[in-house]
Amino acid sequence: MSSYWRSSQVIVSVDVLSASWNILALDGDNILSVSSSPVEPPEIKYGYSTERKEWNWLDISGPVSIYSTKVKSMLSSLQFSIMKIPVRDTSEDLTDGARTPYEAIFVSSKTRKSDACDPLVVILHGGPHSASSTDFNKNHAFLSTLGYSLLIVNYRGTMGFGEEALQSLPGKAGSQDVSDVLAALDRVIEMGLADPSKVAVVGISHGGFLTTHLIGQAPDRFAVAAARNPVCNLALMVGTSDIPDWCYVGAYGCNEGKNYFTEAPSFDHLHVMYNKSPISHFAKVKTPTLFLLGAQDLRVPVSDGLQVRFYM
Repeated sequence: MSSYWRSSQVIVSVDVLSASWNILALDGDNILSVSSSPVEPPEIKYGYSTERKEWNWLDISGPVSIYSTKVKSMLSSLQFSIMKIPVRDTSEDLTDGARTPYEAIFVSSKTRKSDACDPLVVILHGGPHSASSTDFNKNHAFLSTLGYSLLIVNYRGTMGFGEEALQSLPGKAGSQDVSDVLAALDRVIEMGLADPSKVAVVGISHGGFLTTHLIGQAPDRFAVAAARNPVCNLALMVGTSDIPDWCYVGAYGCNEGKNYFTEAPSFDHLHVMYNKSPISHFAKVKTPTLFLLGAQDLRVPVSDGLQVRFYM
């Protein structure tokens, strides 16, 4: 790709690997970095540039081994891949970036013990303008080593897929993102990688919003769910959160949301927010669900989750 480099316009070559890398220090053509993946704990790497401008990477042994031989052996039995999920909605109002396939990270065992698939956990990030990467995650690794497959979905609205894809979600929260997750789930089921009767879903914040939307809109798809600090009702959140403007943006989109925003929402505005919230589907929920709420959370106040007991 071309880019500006100080006072010149240059060609930049980017080597995109499936693992995740973070730079710790840079000195000339010497780099100290950390590399990891969903099935590989973080390792320090030393990289140096050759005369041909190629990079060589050497492992740096740590002074203390953080992960035991048993843990490393369990992780070695796992594998991961990045799946591209085609967009189902091809309506004319979508920008080119919003039509581009999004991705899901799939973590599974290298071998099957029988013809049956391992139970699947669908994992949803918050934000929504955040992302799940191929970094090593202890919580995810723990679930994997217990015998669960993982489907970590980067639905449209996730960072890293371009500005058009990022901005396609506001105004369509609770519909576009829900459709993206279900499409990713359908994909792994069609590939024979998951049993539709053994699927769990878990998410935090906007991921909790998605989790509670999914168990309401698709009440027969999930055997169990867990929602941490979930956004359940935008109409309540708008008067209690430290980001009331986001409730307008999520419900109406960026431009309309900013224009409509007020600290005294009208009945019509509250009605739209309610209808775009998971709470509007709670009467249909069948899935046993664990709610994890933060008593002092200012972003998604505890009241947003506590009201669920009156509906479920």
